Amino acid sequence: MELLKIDNLHKTFKKHNARAVDGVSFSIFKGEILGLVGESGCGKSTLAKLMLRLIESDKGSIFYKDRDLLMISNNDMRKTRKDLQIIFQDPYASLDPRMKIGMVIEEVYDIHENVSENNRKSKTIELLETVGLGETYLNRLPSELSGGERQRVGIARALATDPEFIICDEPVSSLDISVQAQILNLLIELQRRKNLTYLFVSHDLGVIGSLCDRVIVMQSGKLVETGRCEELFKNPKYEYTKTLLKSSLL
Repeated sequence: MELLKIDNLHKTFKKHNARAVDGVSFSIFKGEILGLVGESGCGKSTLAKLMLRLIESDKGSIFYKDRDLLMISNNDMRKTRKDLQIIFQDPYASLDPRMKIGMVIEEVYDIHENVSENNRKSKTIELLETVGLGETYLNRLPSELSGGERQRVGIARALATDPEFIICDEPVSSLDISVQAQILNLLIELQRRKNLTYLFVSHDLGVIGSLCDRVIVMQSGKLVETGRCEELFKNPKYEYTKTLLKSSLL
């Protein structure tokens, strides 16, 4: 079942006169992990933010369950966003250094009003345990955590609204190799257990190949190739994709 449909999406940053996203169209199906790959600066993260209206697009449509997210009010988008979450790339920058971990997660309940006052602490502990942490982390500050632990908090925060779809925007690129594997395994386990749908953004085709069902390839703001991972890696059609594959460990 088609969960999200992106149609002819455009975004130009006028200050630099740069077309970050240039007529991109694709679909995401419920329960799949779709990879989005391309070298740094190709528009991947901009596209991810456009899909959740964290930045506004210039033109196009984003259909979620047949409803165009670009045509709804900001208030309706805020309500919808609880179903559509994001895990950011940098676990050091994405957490408020002044907020204890329990409050980082409970802040989500304030925004989306999805957990009662009485259930907040137990829900937060449950989320921390789900990502391999626990109650002892409630009163810690981000500075007291490792990079991998901070990213686990970021994952718990994304899960706090019980979303259906999560964008993973380079979630392991800033972590050590050994920690990367742990976070990837956690994301796979959560996807299967909760029947989540992911858009997994990465410049690393090795990570994409180990995780994703399908992959779309971006170059200079455009979608240049798409297909099932195994098929695309074995028989890429475009020179750009071939170059990406040659530069990876696949």
